[in-house]
Amino acid sequence: MKVLITIGCVLFCIGFSKAQIHLSDTAKIPVLAWGGVPPDEASVARYEEMKAAGLTISLTRSTSIDTMKMMLDKAQRAGVKLIVRCPELETGTENTVRYFMHHPATAGYYLKDEPPASEFEHLAAWASRIRTVDSLHFCYLNLLPNYATPAQLGAPSYQEYVREFLSSVPVPFVSFDHYPVIESKGKRSLRKEWFENLEIIAEESRKANKPFWAFALSVAHAFYPIPTLPELRLQVYSNLAYGAQGIQYFTYWTPKNKSQYVYHSGPIDDSKQKTAVYDMLKELNAEIQNLSGVFLSSKVISVEHIGKEIPVGTHRMSKLPEGIKKIKIRGEGAIVSVLEKGNSRFIIVVNKDFVNPMKLNIKGSSSSLEKVLKNGNIVRSKSTSSVQIDPGDVAIYRQNNIIKSLRMQ
Repeated sequence: MKVLITIGCVLFCIGFSKAQIHLSDTAKIPVLAWGGVPPDEASVARYEEMKAAGLTISLTRSTSIDTMKMMLDKAQRAGVKLIVRCPELETGTENTVRYFMHHPATAGYYLKDEPPASEFEHLAAWASRIRTVDSLHFCYLNLLPNYATPAQLGAPSYQEYVREFLSSVPVPFVSFDHYPVIESKGKRSLRKEWFENLEIIAEESRKANKPFWAFALSVAHAFYPIPTLPELRLQVYSNLAYGAQGIQYFTYWTPKNKSQYVYHSGPIDDSKQKTAVYDMLKELNAEIQNLSGVFLSSKVISVEHIGKEIPVGTHRMSKLPEGIKKIKIRGEGAIVSVLEKGNSRFIIVVNKDFVNPMKLNIKGSSSSLEKVLKNGNIVRSKSTSSVQIDPGDVAIYRQNNIIKSLRMQ
């Protein structure tokens, strides 16, 4: 007898054993608040509020080295870290790095957002100067998305833009932004270029032997709507399924409005109050930290798509993963990712529909297939599992000791 599991309610089928084990991973996924607590609001309480939403690093422009020091001191007391961003980092690089390199709340140093390729040489030199003084903290640069024009990229193609960056600028990871959920005439849809962007970033970062960090959009502006929890889940779990080792949100604090955009309804709004989006981030970030034992430091074996249509630039699943006899869905489409960690492999299935649930039927070749719950618990299942995956959500299975079995074949 098969019973559907509703992922959001964490109900599981009769076939699961009552005995549960928990994912073990002491390290946590970095979660960055782009546009974090602004300098004029910096306080221990505000940083504690940010930390309570599951955000571990904040990036905010400061007006001076002294303001940056004040922010770091308060962040340290709250137990979060900041990326150093002040004018003196450029005008007096070495002295500024020496000033901040031993501060317990220093996470890294901000250089540039969305640079064209013409700036890579300068940024590489700047990063090298910082690394000469401090090789322990990262330099942070964030790349353009693939819907940028060749003129914006300063390169003939997006792949060449990313490849040139990784080969010339000495950073420990690559960060890029892409905001896929857009709204037109009251209807929300996904940008057609999004998954191709993930494909390129994942491929080029893997070739460079560097991890990547990716974004989810958390503030409404222009044709980007106020996010729903399923939309945020889809962005975050898709990023993780492709191998992202850091999650970033644009933004945490709602920016002051510029002439070209009207920002509104971020996690902390114009009136400095928490919004429903704050609560969404808090819930989602708790989920991904519970699942850090799945995603953090895992090796991506494959990322493929199933469904009636697959996105441009992606790969349709042509054969089942090792140890799996069947994967069948009833819905618009899904990502099927295989991650490897130690002697375990994880099968990640993401529902790409952020409006409707999706039914999944998965069958393993042995009783080693285990279900990973949102709280990090692992429960043994029968060889066949039938679940309902909520909109934008994920189902995760562990194939324990399959690596050892494959090596013995």
